[in-house]
Parts: sequence; structure tokens; C-alpha cells
Amino acid sequence: MKSYYIHLIRNMPCEGNLQGRYIGRTESPLGTSGIVQLAKLKAEYEYPKAAQFFASPSTRCVDTLKILYPEADPEVIFEMAECDFGDWENKTAAELKNEPGFLQWLEGGGMTAPPNGESSPVFVQRVCAGFEMLVQNLMARGETQAVLVTHAGVLTSILAAYGIPRAKPYDWMCEPGCGYTVRITPGLWMRSMVMEAVCTLPLTHDEEQERPDHFLVDLAREAADRAYGEHGEEQR
Repeated sequence: MKSYYIHLIRNMPCEGNLQGRYIGRTESPLGTSGIVQLAKLKAEYEYPKAAQFFASPSTRCVDTLKILYPEADPEVIFEMAECDFGDWENKTAAELKNEPGFLQWLEGGGMTAPPNGESSPVFVQRVCAGFEMLVQNLMARGETQAVLVTHAGVLTSILAAYGIPRAKPYDWMCEPGCGYTVRITPGLWMRSMVMEAVCTLPLTHDEEQERPDHFLVDLAREAADRAYGEHGEEQR
């Protein structure tokens, strides 16, 4: 059965990120240090080839993708945007420390929404709806290799919702310019809405050499074997 591979890559930090600002919908260019770091990653490691390219609407995600894949003409997916911080956009924690509700928002893990912004549950629901649409479109087109460059929170929300092994969003956190390749098989996706993490990104030039963070891949394979085993293979 055909499998679909989506290469999830975290964008490089923008200038606002480097200043400690809450940058959701605010447009801020990539920081110079991030551009240099990404160029170094690209020279030292391998990024997978793909036929389809997707990105968050933020310039920092599109620019990250274009540095890695200069030939790409990415399809922008609004649902892959960063959380909307509303009235707290482009401000630092120090600037917001006296704002009503800010400390409660921090302590509550974003379960409430900033003024005119987006709560964590609404954000996750929006991201998951967008990712399911992306998968559906890939299957309809028959394209088996795709790249999605998006924000850390979007990436970790997707992996926490659908990834094997089951893990909390924080456990899926990765460095800018890095990420995961996930494999989706239509039967398993339609039946259980899960996908397998098969490797971390970027890849080493020596495909047999594993980087230290490949422990997640080993856990994914073990979890898949436990959950579905031979019976799952027979049903595909």
C-alpha cells in the first residue's frame, strides 16, 4: 500500500523572536543569525526531496522553506499559522507583566485567550483541522513526498495529536531548522488517525549514522508494533 511522507520542519527565529516578543500574526523578518545557522545546517546535513511544499502564511516560515528549497513555490496554509496573541502581539513579557490576565494566562498554559487573541484549545483545533485537510489533499493528488515548514507550536501540536509514539507536545520540541519525517498509510490513517515518526531532520550524509535524537524513532516503531503488530499488517 502507498505511504505518504510529510517532512515537518520548524522555522528559523525571526528578529522579534530573538527579542523575546510574542510574535504570532506579526510579520518579522528572519534574524541574520538564523539565516547563517540554517545555511550551515543545509551544508552539513541532508534535507529530503519532495514534490509538494507547504508553509505557514508567516514570512519567516516561507523564507525558511525557500532557503532550504530555492526551487519551491510553497502552498500557504492559513491553518498552519502561529497562535494569535491578540493585543499582546509584538510585546515582551516585561512589557505585559502588569496587563490584567497575563500572569494567569502564563500559569494556565494558554487555556484562556489573550484579549482579541486565540486560546490554546482553539489554536490546536484549528491546526489539526488544517493538517487533516493537508493529508486529504496529498492523498487525492497521489503525491507521496511533501514538506511543511511551520512554527514550533504548530509542529508539536500535530505530532502530539497524531504521532506515534504518543507523547505530549513538549516532548516533540526540536531546534529551529530541524524536525521530523512522518509516514502516513491510508488504511491506518482512516482507521485510527495516527502516523509514524520515521526519522528526525535534517539527515546525516551517512544514512546509517544516527543522531542522538533518534530515540523517538525507536519508540515510534516499538509503539506501532505493540499497538498493531501482525494483525495490523494483515488488515492493511
